[in-house]
Amino acid sequence: MRVVATFPAPASSLRADAETGSGFTLTVDSADSTPPAGLSPREAVLVGLAGCTGMDVAAILAKKRQAPARYQVEVKAETAASPPRVFTRIVIEHRVSGVVEPEALRRAIELSATRYCPVSAMLSRSVTLEHRYRLRQAGQPDREALVVITGPDRSSG
Repeated sequence: MRVVATFPAPASSLRADAETGSGFTLTVDSADSTPPAGLSPREAVLVGLAGCTGMDVAAILAKKRQAPARYQVEVKAETAASPPRVFTRIVIEHRVSGVVEPEALRRAIELSATRYCPVSAMLSRSVTLEHRYRLRQAGQPDREALVVITGPDRSSG
């Protein structure tokens, strides 16, 4: 895996175009830029986490013959007050609508969090990750549940 970040002249710019080994380009920018020209590096980490766990869960649900009508992953992070302002807690909420068995959803999230998602595994080495879901099914109240907590003080992750 390879990424090259190119900073336009002058080289002190707080914006970079990052090209991946697979040929995609992404602009990253300082969170302080107004207006920002791209996502911040910390946002990019959270995008990677949402995409990684979401793809795992979607694939596992498909293998279990579960077909959500809608699937969304929201990731919220708390940060330390002082530099380097690292993440101190991350909450990942899988939002699912449609005919999906709650146990199938719970197990898919658990497998992603503890076995399959490398981004989750890397972040769990230094920050607590709370993996949750909200399941919306027609004619029923929303179901919300905590699936697993991973992190440096937990046995999972």
